[in-house]
Amino acid sequence: MGRKTSQKMRELHRHLGFFLAGIMAVYAISGVALIFRDTDALKNEIKIEKTVEARLSKDKVGPALKIKNLKISKEEAGVYYFKGGSYNSITGEASFVKKELPYILDKMTHFHKAKSGEPLFFLNIFFGVSLLFFVISAFWMFMPGTQIFRKGIIFAAAGLVLTLILLFI
Repeated sequence: MGRKTSQKMRELHRHLGFFLAGIMAVYAISGVALIFRDTDALKNEIKIEKTVEARLSKDKVGPALKIKNLKISKEEAGVYYFKGGSYNSITGEASFVKKELPYILDKMTHFHKAKSGEPLFFLNIFFGVSLLFFVISAFWMFMPGTQIFRKGIIFAAAGLVLTLILLFI
């Protein structure tokens, strides 16, 4: 590894870093938001009233209303009650509260969670490979044998140990 390789890696690291600054910000913000996905933090309440097919069985209400894991808490006179709403099995009328992230944050989190069947998954792969390049190229930022390089290796080792601890606890 000569100076040319080191210089080229630093240049690629810098240019790719500037190029990906926007997407890194999106992933950082949406990543933090996704930590709270099991809570109502940052979410807005939206009141929904709609009519679906009448006389649905209890297990068909959730899919008809597009609510995952819907649990009916009680039934009175043909009305099924669940957390945040109700469904009248006689008329098919449903009223419930849905909690959603604000529009831009919702778009960011969907971008963050793109699956292989979605067009954005190529960008996610590119971003993941780019982050791996950042990890590797960081070791070419300073010349081996220098004090700053040795400190960098110590910090990298400490970070690796912390990561392994967090993975296995």
